[in-house]
Amino acid sequence: MAAGQNRVSELWIAKGKKSTRINEVLYIADGKKIPVITKSNHELDRIFPDIAHQGIIAVTKEFSYTDIGDLIEISLNAPGYALLIAADHITDEGNLGAIIRTATFFGADGLIIPKDRSAQVTGNVQKRSSGAYFHLPVARVINLGRTLDTLSKKGFWVIGSDGKSLESIYRFDWNRDLVLVMGSEDKGIGRSVRSRCHQLVGIPSSGKTESLNVSVACGSILSEIIRQKRSKMEA
Repeated sequence: MAAGQNRVSELWIAKGKKSTRINEVLYIADGKKIPVITKSNHELDRIFPDIAHQGIIAVTKEFSYTDIGDLIEISLNAPGYALLIAADHITDEGNLGAIIRTATFFGADGLIIPKDRSAQVTGNVQKRSSGAYFHLPVARVINLGRTLDTLSKKGFWVIGSDGKSLESIYRFDWNRDLVLVMGSEDKGIGRSVRSRCHQLVGIPSSGKTESLNVSVACGSILSEIIRQKRSKMEA
């Protein structure tokens, strides 16, 4: 598990639940000295009425955010170019969870979210991330604009996603330390954050739909970033 993330304090297993996957989880729990408690399916359904728990539940302590200074240091010390994602007041928990999962899949170094007017890393977000929140440091900041100023001074390029931008994500050179800024579902990137961006980029549309869901757009851009990085390494 990544430093700064919440830890599993207990593992609850439905009585009689058996599978290869369950055995793997129990093996990991034993190695990490995590207590395993057996409960009836009825009891799990009563405690978690709206969750498809599938007979196994990890009980964690409250999510622990990573300090922004530590996150910057982690990203700059990682191999290759640093890659951070900033979510500018994304309020939908499903979208935030999907972004965490996508960012983890593509190897981003961390995520930055505002403290106010933004979805936080709740239990629902953790579920939607499919466990990816264990592996992605998340920093919560009071003022996203000032945080981007700090990152700029550290040598990061601040790149904003804007569907109206004429600069294609496929023409832009992503091989640099960067922060990818994704805007809110309804308003996009706010004026204050937009003014901090060194460049705005867009995803060219080949069909009849003009825009993408923010988590899908994030995945499309990250895919291009990783493609360019690998192409440069292989050249």
